Amino acid sequence: MKVTPIPLHGALTIDTSGFEDERGKFARFFCNEQLKDVLGERTIEQINYSLTVKKGTIRGMHFQYPPKAEVKLIRCLRGSVFDVMVDLRKGSGTFLEWYGEILSGENMKMLYIPEGFAHGFQTLEQNCEMLYLHTELYTPSSEGGVRYDDPAVGIQWPLKVSDLSDKDYKHLLLTSEFAGIDV
Repeated sequence: MKVTPIPLHGALTIDTSGFEDERGKFARFFCNEQLKDVLGERTIEQINYSLTVKKGTIRGMHFQYPPKAEVKLIRCLRGSVFDVMVDLRKGSGTFLEWYGEILSGENMKMLYIPEGFAHGFQTLEQNCEMLYLHTELYTPSSEGGVRYDDPAVGIQWPLKVSDLSDKDYKHLLLTSEFAGIDV
């Protein structure tokens, strides 16, 4: 596994490409030992899967407030997505900045998304399968979200939005009073 910092402090890409031969491919998707410097004392508490059938669909932007703030390790198993994170951490040097990366079943990249970041993605093709590893259990009372089109963030999605859940559409826009999340 090759771990590489990205422009948002504390966020990383993790290359898990493995190797390929005449039989196919082999890759290590997760290794506690290889990621111990990144995860620290955190453990993976929950693993989730999603299938999104329609190209252009956005899922997000989701996060959890402390004390249930979570690290997420995100990868695309099939298809391709434009995966996005937004730094919501109070006092961060990259506060309200976003970063996007194409994740696909082919490139086998994984994103490490720290606590205090919102996360979401847009499908770039039909039938995209995603795998999410979380360091906290999903806790509805700690759930938060940022609108996908919030002008305070200005995410540049690559495609016209074809589908979005009512819940994601109803996230409130950030106001000038939003100072960030203490993590």
